[in-house]
Amino acid sequence: MALLYADEHFPAQTVAELRRLGHGVVTIQEDGQAGLKWPDSEVLRRAMELGRAVLTLNCRDFIRLHGKNPNHAGIIA
Repeated sequence: MALLYADEHFPAQTVAELRRLGHGVVTIQEDGQAGLKWPDSEVLRRAMELGRAVLTLNCRDFIRLHGKNPNHAGIIA
């Protein structure tokens, strides 16, 4: 089972399917952080605090963040 943290724009239908398959997914909305317009670096920081990999459709920015800080649980883009 993967522990995942879905950013605001990750599709809810995909989150539901991942959960059905047994993965532990927390969305940024469920974490109480929706609508705060966090920069991507904050999303990654929060995922790191929770020990979860980030789920995102924002490949370019999260790949750049990985280059700056590769010490995280993962980024699935």
